[in-house]
Amino acid sequence: MKKLFTVLFSIMFTIPTYAVSVIASVNGTPITDADITARTTLMAKQGNASTDNRRIALQNIIDDNVKLAYAKNFNVVPDDKTVEKELKKMNLGSLSETEREMALSAMRAEIAWQIIVARTILPTVDITDADIAAERAEIAREQGLPIEMTLIRLVDIPADVATKLTKPSSCDDAMQMARNLGGAPQKFTALQYELAEDIRERVATLPKLTWSPVVDRSVILVCDTKKTSEYGKLDDMIEQNAQFKQAMFVADQQLKQLRRKAVVVINDDRYKL
Repeated sequence: MKKLFTVLFSIMFTIPTYAVSVIASVNGTPITDADITARTTLMAKQGNASTDNRRIALQNIIDDNVKLAYAKNFNVVPDDKTVEKELKKMNLGSLSETEREMALSAMRAEIAWQIIVARTILPTVDITDADIAAERAEIAREQGLPIEMTLIRLVDIPADVATKLTKPSSCDDAMQMARNLGGAPQKFTALQYELAEDIRERVATLPKLTWSPVVDRSVILVCDTKKTSEYGKLDDMIEQNAQFKQAMFVADQQLKQLRRKAVVVINDDRYKL
């Protein structure tokens, strides 16, 4: 009798402990506190150190489950060999068993989702000239383009003088205008990616023959631009990037819909939105 009481006592206190450790479930699959801890560790190793990492980790695990469930409909869940190969490329270092299982699951979901995007979303994406222009402008701001630019820069210009600069008809007209106002304009030619970052950001989307706003008592004007031989290859990359970004936007919207359809149960109030 004493032995039976001991067993029952053990069961009574074991079940609640396990139940508390199950933070959430998605379509009936439990997500434990240990799972979330393993995911936050992986996130930290990848340089993600947000103070809200545990909540983000839970959301990522939920998304992984949703992605894999959807991928099964297309029979595109990658095999163990493929997942292992991609995981090794990440160089995550030593992992515990739980962390390794979590890493494999995350990688499997990511590969499957990329296949879905490539097969079902990317072919349907139509990009506009505006999409390409936006992508080109972003690259121009961040990296610069293989475009030869002829610029005029006027430094140490008072704000009241800058307001007198009007749109010139040509580069020579701009130079003379600056001289008439008492300035000493500098004219130079360079490839956009060779420009200093602050200059590049200012001219990336600046229309030709238009004075820039005053920054640090200086204004800039783009006289002329000329595409180099490198630009043709870059145009293809820009179009691909614009198409990929649009596809990922559509994929994100689709994931949100799938997430809403999934049966997600959050057991711990700390993780509820």
